[in-house]
Amino acid sequence: MSIGLIALLDDVTALAKVAAASIDDVAAQAGRAGIKAAGVVIDDAAVTPRYVTGFNAARELPIVWRIAVGSARNKILFLLPAALLLSFFAPWVITPLLMIGGAYLAYEGTEKVYEALVPHKAHAHEAKVGVAPQDPKALEEARVAGAIKTDFILSAEIMAITLASLPEGSVFMQAAVLAVVGLGITAVVYGAVALIVKADDIGVALAASRSTSPLAGLWRGLGRGLVTGMPVFLKVLAVIGTAAMIWVGGGIVLHGLETYGLSGPAHFVHDLGVSAGALVPAIGGLLEWIVSAAGAGVVGLAVGAILIPLTAFVIAPLWRAVSGLFGRGKAGPATPGH
Repeated sequence: MSIGLIALLDDVTALAKVAAASIDDVAAQAGRAGIKAAGVVIDDAAVTPRYVTGFNAARELPIVWRIAVGSARNKILFLLPAALLLSFFAPWVITPLLMIGGAYLAYEGTEKVYEALVPHKAHAHEAKVGVAPQDPKALEEARVAGAIKTDFILSAEIMAITLASLPEGSVFMQAAVLAVVGLGITAVVYGAVALIVKADDIGVALAASRSTSPLAGLWRGLGRGLVTGMPVFLKVLAVIGTAAMIWVGGGIVLHGLETYGLSGPAHFVHDLGVSAGALVPAIGGLLEWIVSAAGAGVVGLAVGAILIPLTAFVIAPLWRAVSGLFGRGKAGPATPGH
């Protein structure tokens, strides 16, 4: 074997070691960043199933798949390059964009609360901002579009948290970590959503099992439990999803205000949580989180309560006027999620 070939093999081996170390580094950084974004990931998983409920069982998985594809596309094609470009050229834009997204989440969640408390007035509000389509195909399109819009905002927060947690490094390393986190979180969230929305069908199959194995009775009992319990679970999850949008939206707004020097509200909520945790040290961390989340939720409700009339009387009419100027008709956009 020639000396040149040996040298070439040494170079290849060295490059392979560097590549392996880079892959390990990407995986480690992605894992740490994913943990920091876990709160938003849980909110995303809680929010999404409400967009799928109410459809024919045969359409549930295709709808989840469409939302998952839209989510992955958002993260990889739009949010990833936008995050890198903005962090390099205009980092000052990121906070106001996130605050607008947080206000949108707060509006969406507060609107659901408004609908539950005063349905007649909520329906009048819907009529002002755009009525949901009644045709099943059009309704599915509107639900998918609404879910992807909401996911876009939650994904933007996930990508921002990920980018902020990364150490200084090459743009390629940052892009690789963002891609791994984005695709990994999408797979986890929508895999969980698919299991949730199909759990009742799994329960029916288990309950109808004619197996004679020793565990057959246990499986049939589990199946019956899934069939009877999933409707209640989905209702509870819908409530959690609504609350998640409100407290995540409020938390984003609080953090944005703090960034601009208005730290009083954020410090008040934080201090309130710390004080609550100190009352019962045994569960101090849990109490601190609950009170802090509740404080962010109050802020989210306040923001949403302001945006409901603002949307009905200012934003929606302006949108219709602008749409009319550009030949898109006079019908306002349906509120996301309707």
